[in-house]
Amino acid sequence: MRNDLPLTVIGNLVDDPELRFTAAGAAVARFTVASTPRTFDRDANSWRDGEPTFMDCSCWRQLAENVAGSLSKGARVVVAGRLRTDRWESPEGEKRSRMVLDVDDVGASMTFATVAITRTTRPVPPRETAPDDPWASASPVRPSAPAVAGPDGTPGEEPPF
Repeated sequence: MRNDLPLTVIGNLVDDPELRFTAAGAAVARFTVASTPRTFDRDANSWRDGEPTFMDCSCWRQLAENVAGSLSKGARVVVAGRLRTDRWESPEGEKRSRMVLDVDDVGASMTFATVAITRTTRPVPPRETAPDDPWASASPVRPSAPAVAGPDGTPGEEPPF
């Protein structure tokens, strides 16, 4: 395991998630979450918003497709992942960097909303068995229990248990 920094962010989507596909066909979704702290001002007897933090997020494969198909701008989410730094050089030669959250999981926050969960279906790959597997040719039908002798010694129909 790398020295990842786990992080959970709760906030609202700034825009709709952007879904793209790599040349190899892997789905990747990018989105930004704005998290704004709120504090209660006792003198004014009211809540005050602090400075928002904007977290760039990216997720891959099935999670990316589910995020893009389920969430939209303004949705309140709980995002868990690993924080990393992207580094690059601009065309002018300036060094640049940004923090990105590699998302492991996303959930809709139910603090101010209700959610209906729909399970996605996945194709089931065919089962393969090893050539030396002694159970590979086992019958899918359960054999009938052998007849057990009754109390008088005649064959009975009841299983031993």
